[in-house]
Amino acid sequence: MTQATNALALSVTPLPQRPMRRLAASFFAVVTFVAAAMPLPALARAAPESFADLADSVTGAVVNISASTTVEARNRTLPQLPPGTPFEDLFEEFFNRRGQGGGGGGENAPSRPRSSNSLGSGFVIDPSGIVVTNNHVIGEANDISVIFSDGTRLKAEIVGKDSKVDLAVLRVKSDKPLKAVKFGDSDALRPGDWVMAIGNPFGLGGSVTAGIVSARGRNIESGPYDNYIQTDAAINKGNSGGPLFNMNGEVIGINTAILSPTGGSVGIGFAVPASTAVPIIEQLREFGETRRGWLGVRIQNVDDATAEALSLGTARGALIAGIDDKGPAKPSGLEVGDVIVKFDGKDVKDSRDLPRIVASTPVGKEVDVSIVRKGQEMNKKVTLGRLEDGEKQANLQQPPADAPTVTRQALGLSMSGMTDDLRRRYSLKDDLKGVVITRVDPNSNASDKRIQAGEVIVEVNQEPVTNPADVTKKIDDLKTQGRKSALLLVSNAQGEVRFVALSIE
Repeated sequence: MTQATNALALSVTPLPQRPMRRLAASFFAVVTFVAAAMPLPALARAAPESFADLADSVTGAVVNISASTTVEARNRTLPQLPPGTPFEDLFEEFFNRRGQGGGGGGENAPSRPRSSNSLGSGFVIDPSGIVVTNNHVIGEANDISVIFSDGTRLKAEIVGKDSKVDLAVLRVKSDKPLKAVKFGDSDALRPGDWVMAIGNPFGLGGSVTAGIVSARGRNIESGPYDNYIQTDAAINKGNSGGPLFNMNGEVIGINTAILSPTGGSVGIGFAVPASTAVPIIEQLREFGETRRGWLGVRIQNVDDATAEALSLGTARGALIAGIDDKGPAKPSGLEVGDVIVKFDGKDVKDSRDLPRIVASTPVGKEVDVSIVRKGQEMNKKVTLGRLEDGEKQANLQQPPADAPTVTRQALGLSMSGMTDDLRRRYSLKDDLKGVVITRVDPNSNASDKRIQAGEVIVEVNQEPVTNPADVTKKIDDLKTQGRKSALLLVSNAQGEVRFVALSIE
């Protein structure tokens, strides 16, 4: 404030004044003085004078992670050359120099260890020796060391790790209790709040940077549960796994990724929120693995056109586009075309919300699921299963239908009944039923929605169709009702379906 006032004073040049001007100048001086004396609005809180005390209170709990991966690299077999070739000696010398030949090279050649190293950051959350970092920092390492700010180096073992949210929990053994930090409430963060990061960028351990929360809920397409905090605190390579602190010295995020065309910080860093990380860390500590809830549905987002077609009012929720025959959703009565708007008491604003909410819900818990079905809101109860890696969504079973060969056009689509020739031409699954799209007008709304020839219309407004006449009739009915769009359930050749809302105006 002093610097700003001095700068203002230096920029003012006294002017010759008449009496009226002198009065006006005096009035201006009074107004300026009063304004300067008024306190700053609560909305413009001053920046901290220093982060030194905060950094000093937590630095002892922040660690450097050194991870080493050693694999056995077998010698390559020398190329087979005709005996007596003039290049035989040359090739042997070349491969010997590269360490790939000689000395009995071949199938039974001795192996040589090959090592790769990575550096990252982490932090202690339990004085007994529990350390949190990113999964990508340790990868498949078989030798992990945790280095503390005082230079102490301890071997670490992996308690558990999760690739979906990029977290890992390590354990070290120490003769004395370790300095630890606690997690804070990341949901209370607001864009503009001050934050501080500590880590090991480019191997420079104990580096402190500060900035603000730039945004929340960022999806950077790194995994199914993206919900990152974005910050402009400088984060670089090596900061991965390090803590992002609030001004109370609580960890509200785990620094994980940066957006950078240069490889260095450009002021866009991402941290896993504490609200996402804590349940996973607890599971890894207790079970050594994650145990996420599983609903057994395939979903898609709801846009304005789809919301209108489903009588939702506003675009919201997660639209069910597929149901696993062996999943928890099917016996609960959930159906394709239902829109989930609330899960276990939590609002589902869009399709990205649902996987995070379901995954964080305990396995085996019976939850209330609010859905909208054909414009009517209703409630279902579902007992969650457990999400297992490698599970695949079941193919939907379509009702049997006849397949007339008549061809019609509607909504910019040329359509035909299912025939053996079309099934072969587009490699359609044998049990796939519906109306085959044979051409898409490139200037149509259907083309904009990326519908392609060879796809199959399975339903129109949540009613099965078996021939082109069914499609055109249902579209005519919608126009009579004054509807603005038609909701198509479209399948690709492999039987994977999605909803597409097309304008019929």
